[in-house]
Amino acid sequence: MPFAVDRTVPGLIVKIGDYPLHHGGVGAIRSLGRLGIPMYAVTEDRWTPAALSRYLERAFVWPTTGMERPERLVEGLLRIGRAIGRPAVLLPTDEEAAVLIAEHADTLAGEGRFLFPRAEPGLPRRLASKQGLYELCLDHGVPTPSAAFPDSYADVKEFAATARFPVVAKNREAFERRRRPAVGGTTRITGPRELLALAAGWGPRPGVILQEYLPREEAEDWIVHAYFDAESAPPAMFTGVKVRSWPPHAGMTACAYVVDNPELAELAAQFVKRIGFSGIVDLDWRFDRRDGRYKLLDFNPRMGAQFRLFESEAGIDVVRAQHLDLTGRKVPEGEQRADRRFVVENIDLPALLAYRRSGYTTPHAPARASGTELAWAARDDMKPFFTMLARCVRPGAVHLYRRWRATSRSRRQQVAP
Repeated sequence: MPFAVDRTVPGLIVKIGDYPLHHGGVGAIRSLGRLGIPMYAVTEDRWTPAALSRYLERAFVWPTTGMERPERLVEGLLRIGRAIGRPAVLLPTDEEAAVLIAEHADTLAGEGRFLFPRAEPGLPRRLASKQGLYELCLDHGVPTPSAAFPDSYADVKEFAATARFPVVAKNREAFERRRRPAVGGTTRITGPRELLALAAGWGPRPGVILQEYLPREEAEDWIVHAYFDAESAPPAMFTGVKVRSWPPHAGMTACAYVVDNPELAELAAQFVKRIGFSGIVDLDWRFDRRDGRYKLLDFNPRMGAQFRLFESEAGIDVVRAQHLDLTGRKVPEGEQRADRRFVVENIDLPALLAYRRSGYTTPHAPARASGTELAWAARDDMKPFFTMLARCVRPGAVHLYRRWRATSRSRRQQVAP
């Protein structure tokens, strides 16, 4: 290992909400755990993949929904910090956790329990909001798809009368997925009639963004992962191409490749510098071949689930960069390892089948990878993989069992005298 880490400072994976099959958390536990850094994690129960990693010192079972009062969540984190007994680097895996840490930074840092990058308290919430990000892009001259933010059904009708279809509807705030979302993820709308029919169910205050549709035949999906220090400078920055996602073209990354893109890296670095953000970022960009511009779709102010796709020649990923920086170590320089591939085993097969049917290909994806990083399977830590399989299979098995029981009961009733 060409760099020295502080093994007296552990890491804590912080998550809010119920999503036990999160490979990003497992990746962070392995990344720092392999360096000998003690790792802790908030988990939904004791049988999540993260909880069973060999590199985890302790799982703090703390089921949350994201609907709790912030004060309760902060106190829960402080209790965990007291149980760990020494300062720990916080690693949020979702927007709710990143926003909570930023907006209650003074309280969380007050007891000396946690280490984390300090950003302007309201900035992560703006970045996680579709409307907030859109406004920041306009303010700083960063290309982004044109969008409208209707506040009433009348606004939707006015938009429908003049809009160029198709358009895309998304929930305006990332937090809406914890409540009752207006739309179930990214929804492509083909015309005014379809839009008005959907809007009828959005209530008096639609919490949606109506966004310009970028045709996938004329676009490429790019990702940027980076860590920005207290000066908003990136000691670690990586670029790549998203080849497949699940659901197709609009969901979580299922397969991606490392591809050097200096132009995109510079665009991302300039934007983050202007807004003054510090910490790990996961950015989704779409290159629009019609006008030759990269357009920012999402700014996740925390580590992305696929961050282990990227590693420098010095062995640095964004999680290691943050730990080194926050513990006063220098982050070694190094080019990103080229042509690496990342595959999420449980979602890439259905994604692959769907993309083959659609005929879509990503022009910049390498013909072959020099190495593949799997989201779940690792020779030195296989329990998370098998736990993932068990949790994926179990719901289907339970459904089949109940269906068999119902069928058997019906047959017995039919033959009963």
